[in-house]
Order: sequence, then C-alpha cells, then structure tokens
Amino acid sequence: MAYATILGCAGLTLSADERALFRAADPWGFILFARNVDTPDQLRRLTDALRETVGREAAILVDQEGGRVQRLRPPYWRDWPAPLDQAETARDPVRSFRLRARLMADELRAVGIDANCAPCCDLATPETHPFLRNRCMGSDVASVVANARATAEGFLAGGVLPIVKHMPGHGRAVSDSHKETPEVATPAAELRATDFAVFRALADLPLGMTSHVRYTAFDEAPATQSPRMIGLIRDEIGFDGLLMSDDIDMQALSGTPAERAALSINAGCDLVLHCNGDIPAMEASTSAAGPLTAAAEARSARALAFRHAPDAVDIAALSAELDALLTGGKVHG
Repeated sequence: MAYATILGCAGLTLSADERALFRAADPWGFILFARNVDTPDQLRRLTDALRETVGREAAILVDQEGGRVQRLRPPYWRDWPAPLDQAETARDPVRSFRLRARLMADELRAVGIDANCAPCCDLATPETHPFLRNRCMGSDVASVVANARATAEGFLAGGVLPIVKHMPGHGRAVSDSHKETPEVATPAAELRATDFAVFRALADLPLGMTSHVRYTAFDEAPATQSPRMIGLIRDEIGFDGLLMSDDIDMQALSGTPAERAALSINAGCDLVLHCNGDIPAMEASTSAAGPLTAAAEARSARALAFRHAPDAVDIAALSAELDALLTGGKVHG
C-alpha cells in the first residue's frame, strides 16, 4: 500500500539516496519543479526513473498554470499567459481555456507528466496578494467556474488529471502563504456565497488541494490542518475526491515536517504534498503521514480511473484556434 505522500526530488536525475528513499517510502506520487526540468529527453528519463523506483504508474505532478507559475518553459515548451490575463482578454475565454488545457496536456504527457496542479479556482479580488492574483481565472463565481470547468475538461481529454486548488478558497488572502499564515476574516455567509461556491460547483472533479489559510469565521487553524475546514470541504462543498495538502514546507504551517504531515492527515487530508526534495524531511513526513487510509485508497482509485490515453485531435489546428482567440485573429473551423 502506498504511503500518503507526494514527494519531490532535488535535480535533473535521481541520486542513489533518492532512489533508495522512494523505494522504501513508496509515495503515492511525485511532483516536479523547474529544478528538475532541462530538456524533453531528460525529463522523460526522470519521470521513467521515478516510476521505476515504486514499480507502478505513480502519478507525476507539476505546477503548469501559465504565467509566473510554469515549470516547463521555452524553448522546448510553449510560454503560456497568466490565467487572469487570458480570462480578461481572450475572445471566448471558456473555449480558450479548454484549448489551452488540451494543448498543455499534450506537452505534459509527452514527458511523462499526468497530473497538473491546476486550475487555480480562487476568486481574484483587488486585495488578493500578488503571488496569487494573476493565477486566478476570474473575479466572479460564474466566470471562474466556467473557465475552471473548461480547463479541467481540457486536461482530462488530454490524459492529464486536473487538481483544483486552493480549497476552500485563497483569493481573499492578502499575504503570501509561502511566507506566513494568511488570515481571512470574511463572514461565513459571504464565504459560502462566493469563494466556497466555486468549489461547490466543481466538487465532482477527481482531485483537490487545500489552502494554508486561516478562516477565522470557522477555526483558528489553517484549513489544511483544520478538521472543521476539511469537514466543510467534504460535507458542505461536497468534494469527495482525493484531497492533498498544499506544500507542507510552506511557512504558513509551523512545526517539524513530521508534525506538519501528521496534523494534515489527522485533519482529514488524504495526501501530504512535500516539495523541497530534502531527504531527511521527506523521510520524516512520510513516516508521520503513514499509509493511505481505506477511504483515501478508494478516492485514489476513483481519481486514477480518470487517467486515460489522450483523445485523438489535430494539435496544430487547436493551436491555431487558440492563437486566434488570444490575439483577435480569425478563428477557422
């Protein structure tokens, strides 16, 4: 049985120590960053090596949102605009996001990546911290839901699992959760009608990621480590997909890696995301997270069942259509 972790590695190839760790830890999956990316051939060798260590087709994740958060970049991969920029300027934003995701999925699958930490379903507000704002897909519930749904459908059509984030909503945070714990004091009724409503409309999607945000109307703990907030995600929002924490190495959380992992799992997360590639820290967090629970195993099986071979499409035609929607040119077809 796999352990309830998603782990990172340090560089472009696996060291002997990393191979040994991954064989022993048997994480549910892996996540890649810019430090792991050089050329398509190198990246394909790395994803093959990661799966070889656990002896199965483990999910391999990346943050390929577009804009600032894009691990695969030119000259080998397309330079994608920031999601909010596309949402605000594209002709037919919904169609453009589906095309974008289908094309992005083609790039990811070609190098062995089959899960993307996107779409970012947080509502953009004038106060949203700059680290997040242009990663959002709109500033009202209907637009974000439509753009995020189209994105998820495009990824799934291309054989890539979408991971909706950051549950139950990060857009009202005015600080960066990489550096401190954001606090949102918005009344519960307003959150339910706005931020939470987005995720309620997308609750059928297979995977989600929590936010490290403290919602004072509900609890003093960050959502990732709050049984109250995880219960809200499950019961009020209605999400019964596979739920992973945001990166537990972020400074929004306190304590040792083991303490952070244990609190996240005990709160109700199915998986702990540990990204920094530090071997002792990964060992500690994996041990504390433990094997997947029976409920997490069932959710994992349902989520992975969404992973399939890409549908047959004309990539060049889709690319031309997307370019026309983004530049105002004529759309053919």
